[in-house]
Amino acid sequence: MDNHVYKKVEIVGTADTSIDDAIRNGIQRAAKTLKNVDWFEVGEIRGNVQGGTVAQFQVVLKVGFRLEE
Repeated sequence: MDNHVYKKVEIVGTADTSIDDAIRNGIQRAAKTLKNVDWFEVGEIRGNVQGGTVAQFQVVLKVGFRLEE
């Protein structure tokens, strides 16, 4: 197994439907502009409330991507 070096960036994924969708939306978007996305970790979960109901889920993600050789 090769030894890799990673860079970590923080993003916020959002979704109107669920925490899971917010994570997936964030990762899918990050993978469009970052090469070699290999992992993520969830730092915070929060949301937006409108009219007494949850209107949006927000998930703070740290995304790790492998630096090229």
